[in-house]
Amino acid sequence: MQHIILKNIRVHANHGCLAEEGIIGSDYRVDVKVKVPLEKAIKSDRLADTVDYVHLNRIVKEEMAIRSELLEHVAGRIIDRIFKELSEVQKITLEIAKINPPINGDVASVSVKIKQKKLAN
Repeated sequence: MQHIILKNIRVHANHGCLAEEGIIGSDYRVDVKVKVPLEKAIKSDRLADTVDYVHLNRIVKEEMAIRSELLEHVAGRIIDRIFKELSEVQKITLEIAKINPPINGDVASVSVKIKQKKLAN
């Protein structure tokens, strides 16, 4: 198995437990790593034989646009959609980082990182 990785997807979104976060929003960084068989695409040079990076990016951006209090919840939604829409994906590693979070201190970012394998049917 090989991997496709999207690093540093930058998004402005309105997640958080504070009312102000729902109004002002924050900047986020999202990294997605999916484990997929790439042998066919390596030989064919056809987009249909791989996972489309644009599709992955769209899932991330659409789910990040839906306000949630917890990054864990957003991450779960992204993972669920990737497994649902991209059947060839076997495993996902997803990290969402909130840049300069409002936590009363000098903190560059806080993040949630989740690794999940596809459940066997």
